[in-house]
Amino acid sequence: MSRIGKLPIKVPANVDVNLNELDIIVKGKFGTLQNTIPEVLQVKQDEDKLIVTVKNETRTNRALHGLYRTLINNMVIGVSEQFQLTLNLQGVGYRAAVQSNSIVLNLGYSHPVKMTIPDGISVEVVQNTTINLQACDKEQLGLFAAKIRTWRPPEPYKGKGILYKDEVVNRKAGKSGKK
Repeated sequence: MSRIGKLPIKVPANVDVNLNELDIIVKGKFGTLQNTIPEVLQVKQDEDKLIVTVKNETRTNRALHGLYRTLINNMVIGVSEQFQLTLNLQGVGYRAAVQSNSIVLNLGYSHPVKMTIPDGISVEVVQNTTINLQACDKEQLGLFAAKIRTWRPPEPYKGKGILYKDEVVNRKAGKSGKK
């Protein structure tokens, strides 16, 4: 049995969980999330806890057990607290700005990069070089942060690029001169 899958999920008082046959809907103060559970798994609600169980033990079912327990836990945390990611722009002239429902990035290209912000994600730019992202859906938040980051991934020679908060770039020495 999955070690993670065995753990119960604590449901806060301000979160409502609706269990249909294979659908789970979680509602909280920051939004509503929905997911479909495979037939080999079963979710039971016991007062303020959710328990995920597996019907028959196979290797793939055990993997799904831990995965869906974590996904449901992320849904509960997301609608009650929200997830937050911080991106830092490091480089001369790199800056960001929010314009209506899009984010505009100046990353050293000959043109500004304009990306539309998906529904459910809030973007805040602090001091032109720090981007704070918030959302209740952890998967969507990480995907949008990764899309922003693909425009300028961190490079090891000068340390420039778009970095996650507290990310450390291992620097390389570069070329050494002729001897």
